[in-house]
Amino acid sequence: MDSGATRMRALFTIGIKKSILGAKVMNAESEDLGTIEDLILDGRDNRVAYAILSFGGFLGLGDKHFAIPWEALSFDVSEKVAVLNIDKDRLKNAPGFDRDRWPDMTDPEWCSRVYRHYGYEPRARGEQGASERSTRPERFL
Repeated sequence: MDSGATRMRALFTIGIKKSILGAKVMNAESEDLGTIEDLILDGRDNRVAYAILSFGGFLGLGDKHFAIPWEALSFDVSEKVAVLNIDKDRLKNAPGFDRDRWPDMTDPEWCSRVYRHYGYEPRARGEQGASERSTRPERFL
């Protein structure tokens, strides 16, 4: 028999898939910056560390991927889009990677470079950011 906890985990997983993965990402100027392809979890702290943004290319060919610090994103519930407050040209020059060649996201130098590009300081383990937000997908449904 299915327990209540198991059902809640299943609903949470479905919420993430339906509401965040595949979400369009826009900037403050309403420019299309791409799509959230994946989420990277920090297993040490049990939190979302990065959203993987796919940008550029055509029909999935030539896309560049970017690890966006979770703190850098907000969500416009009424429009059902993620908002990244960055100029499109600055995104083009962000540390990125190819779909088949992911960086070592545990490398502290890589982490610092990515966070600073978006105007954030990387968090120490267990530290909560000033803009700590809930990662509950219901916010975006």
